[in-house]
Amino acid sequence: MGYTTQMDAARKGIITKEMQAVAAYEHMEPGQLRELVAKGQVCIPANKNHKCLKPYGIGSALKTKINVNLGTSRDCMDPDVELEKVMSAVNMGAESIMDLSSFGDTKVFRRKLTAECPAVIGTVPIYDAVVYYHKALKKITADEWIDIVRMHAQDGVDFMTIHCGINNSTAARFKACKRHTNIVSRGGSIIFAWMMLTGQENPFYARFDEILDICQQYDVTLSLGDACRPGSIADAGDISQIEELVTLGELTQRAWEKNVQVMIEGPGHMPLDQIRANMEIQKTVCKGAPFYVLGPLVTDVAPGYDHITAAIGGAIAATYGASFLCYVTPAEHLRLPTVEDVKEGIIASKIAAHAADLAKGLPGAADWDYEMSEARRELDWERQFVLAIDPEKARRYRAESTPEHEDTCTMCGKMCAVRNMNKILRGENVDIME
Repeated sequence: MGYTTQMDAARKGIITKEMQAVAAYEHMEPGQLRELVAKGQVCIPANKNHKCLKPYGIGSALKTKINVNLGTSRDCMDPDVELEKVMSAVNMGAESIMDLSSFGDTKVFRRKLTAECPAVIGTVPIYDAVVYYHKALKKITADEWIDIVRMHAQDGVDFMTIHCGINNSTAARFKACKRHTNIVSRGGSIIFAWMMLTGQENPFYARFDEILDICQQYDVTLSLGDACRPGSIADAGDISQIEELVTLGELTQRAWEKNVQVMIEGPGHMPLDQIRANMEIQKTVCKGAPFYVLGPLVTDVAPGYDHITAAIGGAIAATYGASFLCYVTPAEHLRLPTVEDVKEGIIASKIAAHAADLAKGLPGAADWDYEMSEARRELDWERQFVLAIDPEKARRYRAESTPEHEDTCTMCGKMCAVRNMNKILRGENVDIME
């Protein structure tokens, strides 16, 4: 093959088939993309064992991508329902699926994903270790944590969230600087609890070089997890978050030295006025590595509507440097999402991602909006449905409220500004009351 990872290839001047595919999708010269991969500013998660993968690039110079979290839990453990969500998400244009299964036969489900799903597949091995070993948390050994990482790599997972930034030093600082909502990261809370119960250093931090060797062997992209991401507005940008980010910056450099691709996970809950600064800090500390954000949610008071709070924050974050948005559904903080929740979360994230791409002036981003505005000017309803981010809903709304005249809608009727301007500019009569 001549190279071990996409980054290794890029640094050797090799343009891989994955780089070619991504460059074509991004309307970018392959050589320009290769340079970004070589610098670590773009990653292409592409495990060598994920044979049906449609590759995507993640980086602030590229289109903003969306990740969809799915998976079984103790209370909702039907893998068929989760697979239905997976296929729905892929059909709606989600570039990435993250399997967060925490109950049942997780290995079978994960292998089915990497065998059949063309989207980028991510996992959080720490969840699976608790399920796989099925024993008390404090009884899991450091070797067993690492073995789960290896198993996920062998199964074809393209990227993994590894909570390696919370070490003994960060944990001590966290305990000293009291937080409003403590640690809200599921993986972060598990490894923190393990460290407290055993008195040992975080094995993902202590044995980071072993993890890098695994990632290099299979070309797994590391998503450096934010165990200390803020879970409330009150904790945004606090000492724990920033100290962990500094550690992630150091680990990023070590990963790049072994040609392992990296992205950095970020907040969490964060008010509007802090988002831009947080993106700038990340870009500086982590040398421009792609930034992967959950939301960020810009207020704590909207259970049932957190897909909206996250989309607001996601649009701002992506405008100023984030390149990967983890979708948030209306069910966030409340329950496992349904198929309909997944759809609403994806649509909200897609709106945020496209809004950011427009703001960044990415090539081709404005063309979609231009075509839609053209279809609206011409009152071409069918064209508007085709171009809509959710064609089914747009078509259904129109059908549910049929206007008297086809060249109007039930909002304005014959007072429609578009209709009347078209008529008057063609020299026709404007017949509002006729």
